Amino acid sequence: MPRITKNLHEGLTLIHSSYYPRQQSVLHPRRHQALLGIGGNVGDTIRRFERLYLFWVKSPYITVVETSPILRNPPFGYLDQDDFYNALVTIQTNLTPIQLLDYILRVEKRFGRKRSFANAPRTLDIDMIFYDQRKVDKPRLTVPHPHWRERDSVVIPLQQMKGIPWSKRHL
Repeated sequence: MPRITKNLHEGLTLIHSSYYPRQQSVLHPRRHQALLGIGGNVGDTIRRFERLYLFWVKSPYITVVETSPILRNPPFGYLDQDDFYNALVTIQTNLTPIQLLDYILRVEKRFGRKRSFANAPRTLDIDMIFYDQRKVDKPRLTVPHPHWRERDSVVIPLQQMKGIPWSKRHL
C-alpha cells in the first residue's frame, strides 16, 4: 500500500501505510489488553514501524489487535532534532505489566535503541500507555502513562482508533 498523508495543521501530519492503521479480525484470546505508544525519529522510522508490526505478529508474547495511523509531529523537550513519527498499538497479552515492560525494553534494544539523554533522538521508543483499566505506580513503571493527555502523539492517534475500550473512558 502506498503511503497516504493528511495534514492536520502545521507540524502535524497523519500517515497511512501498509500496517498503520489496521484492525485484526482473528485474535488469539489473551487475558490482558494494553495500549502501547511507539515512536522514533532516526533513520527510516516508517519502515521500522512496518518491521516492528511484522515482528509482533510473530511474537508468542503478544497479539496485535489494532494500530493507529502514524502521526508525524515536532519534537518536544530537546528541540534540535528531526520530527518524530508516532503510532499506537493495541495488544493482548498474558504478561503482567512488569513482564510487558521488560519485553518492550528488549524489543527496543533489538531495534537499535540507544539511551543517551532525556528526549534524545531515537530509532524506537515504546511506551505503555494503558494496561487494562489498571493503575500501576512502581519505580520502573507508571500506568496510565503520566503525560498521555498532554501529547498530540497519543491523543490524535487514539482519536483515530476504532476498537479500543479505553478511548471512550479516557478522552
